[in-house]
Amino acid sequence: MMEKNKVQSYHILLKNKLDVFVNEVYDLTQQFPKEEMYGIISQLRRAALSIVLNYIEGYARQRKLVMKNFLEISYGSLKEAQYLLYFSYKRKYINQENYELTSVQTDEIGKMIWGILSKL
Repeated sequence: MMEKNKVQSYHILLKNKLDVFVNEVYDLTQQFPKEEMYGIISQLRRAALSIVLNYIEGYARQRKLVMKNFLEISYGSLKEAQYLLYFSYKRKYINQENYELTSVQTDEIGKMIWGILSKL
């Protein structure tokens, strides 16, 4: 029973981190140039949402191989979002403080998702 509670707590913690991150991405992209509406804004938002949505769907399936597949997609979307944030920083769409904040968030999330993947 203790192990199940530990897994549930980890799931809630990760889901909360993902929620904060996706909302942060949406807030940041509201400041991007309007000509990026169908470019980087759309791509970054879809990548950020893909991280959380694939994690939730994979977790809900409860079958190891299916969960692994969804978590791998989630992790891939995380890597995509990391690059898009770097690109946005280089283009000066986000400042250094916001870039560093999102870098810390994506590193933490990545470690947590990879931790689950490595145990499946």
